[in-house]
Amino acid sequence: MYGNGVKSIAIGTFDGMHRAHMELISMVDEVVVIEHGRGSLTPGFRRSDFSPKPCAYRVLERIKEMSPTAFIASLMEDYPKLEKIVVGYDFRFGKDREGTPETISALFGGEVVVVDEISVNGVAVHSGTIRRLLSAGDIESANSLLGRRYRIVADVVEGQGLGRKELVPTINLDVKEYMLPAEGVYATMSLVDGEWYRSVSFFGHRRSTDGSYAVETHLIDIDMARRPREVSVEFISRIRENRRFDKLSDLRMRIYEDIEKALSILSDSGCDEEKSKEGRC
Repeated sequence: MYGNGVKSIAIGTFDGMHRAHMELISMVDEVVVIEHGRGSLTPGFRRSDFSPKPCAYRVLERIKEMSPTAFIASLMEDYPKLEKIVVGYDFRFGKDREGTPETISALFGGEVVVVDEISVNGVAVHSGTIRRLLSAGDIESANSLLGRRYRIVADVVEGQGLGRKELVPTINLDVKEYMLPAEGVYATMSLVDGEWYRSVSFFGHRRSTDGSYAVETHLIDIDMARRPREVSVEFISRIRENRRFDKLSDLRMRIYEDIEKALSILSDSGCDEEKSKEGRC
């Protein structure tokens, strides 16, 4: 019985762990995540990376046929001391999504808090809105709604080897679950072996070489002697869209310009080399 001492919970899918989600989480002892397997902003257990409260996961496939009454009963069984449930205004649950916040109030004997829609600068905070902003490459607006920098976590894979030989060394990434922003070049921060580095990251088809899709990041402050297993990338701003260069020398020159632009962007955001190493930016 994992919720033995918990008196308050927030329930939702929490894909995004954005400002609105944080409002719910701030009110409770524990977070009950309904895992639907379609999360693309904070997939799976990555939600726990951003939650200041413990997260308990329930797989949607296992509970979607439960009636609202059975679902609330199961929560009360798991959390015998439960006194408060917090949900968003648009929360739905149970078979055919019949359950609403009003249903919870009718079935649960304790306090039910329904959090209204939250907006930032007149824009309602929703995971769908954040996805659309990322698709457009509008990192600043997406981060504003998130209340943090958008982050992906990826395995490191073997690359072409062309970067180190002809351009600049990059770490090639295999992104399996996360949504990626629009193709292009971005000023980023990359976490490698527990340390943050200023970086420039590329997402898109290699139009100037083999045409394949690639996700890669160049660490500005260090040339890694060995290939790490995993890298986290946080997005600060989009530098430019993806484009084709007829000559590798032209691409190389543009990459150096991208690096200088990234350094300027990162400096403006408070990330100099010393702060990045200490994880303070």
